[in-house]
Amino acid sequence: MNMEEKLYTIELHDALVSGDECPFCYLERDLEQKAIEFVLGSSYMESDTRDQTDRKGFCRRHTKMMYDYGNSLGNAWILKTRMKHVREGLKKEMAGFKAEPASMFGKFRKKEPDSGTSVGAWIRKEESHCYVCGRVDETYRRVIDTFLYQVKNEKDFLKLVKESKGFCVHHFADLVDACGQGLGKKEQDAVFPVLFEQMNRELDRIQEDIDWLIEKYDYLNKDKDWKNSRDAVQRTMQKLVGGHPADPVFRSQK
Repeated sequence: MNMEEKLYTIELHDALVSGDECPFCYLERDLEQKAIEFVLGSSYMESDTRDQTDRKGFCRRHTKMMYDYGNSLGNAWILKTRMKHVREGLKKEMAGFKAEPASMFGKFRKKEPDSGTSVGAWIRKEESHCYVCGRVDETYRRVIDTFLYQVKNEKDFLKLVKESKGFCVHHFADLVDACGQGLGKKEQDAVFPVLFEQMNRELDRIQEDIDWLIEKYDYLNKDKDWKNSRDAVQRTMQKLVGGHPADPVFRSQK
């Protein structure tokens, strides 16, 4: 195992023992924040970084994160050259545009991603990539690979997984698919029962918490203990779709 693989192993271990509702949500948050700090640090003045941000741009989520983070000058420089890239590309597409008559039934229908006009297709293609998403996804895939490596080579790894709070439904899909494609039958026979039993157990736990939160609003239960339900809404949101909906805005500390 090389130094980079050891780093991912450490990050995965830290995420599993973090107490988070999903270790991959925990890792993604860290990766996102590091990517925002990187792109709005001094790197925005480096030509190779700006070349990538010009071409890849940013999705809505990460555009908002960049704005909230601060550093108006950094954002301005990045937006300046990204805007130039978009203007030049869109100007070229509009210059070669050939209008097609709308059908009687499709005039107001929302276009599918791979249909519509050449201008619409170009814009949708530009919206399909994001510099921050790319950095996060690349490392996330390596962490998934590290999970498989640990299953194959570390006999106590599944014990660590069992002791965690499991995974959100979104990342659970990625993990099950990865294990289905990257593990042999013997390893699958060992890991799938652990993952499935854990998912059922942890979803039951979350269900109990959100159910009790609702019950607490009944005046008959007003004097009863909240148990573990005070933050059940945000934890249920995370378990169902991933992310950390209750997180404060990520801002520069400078």
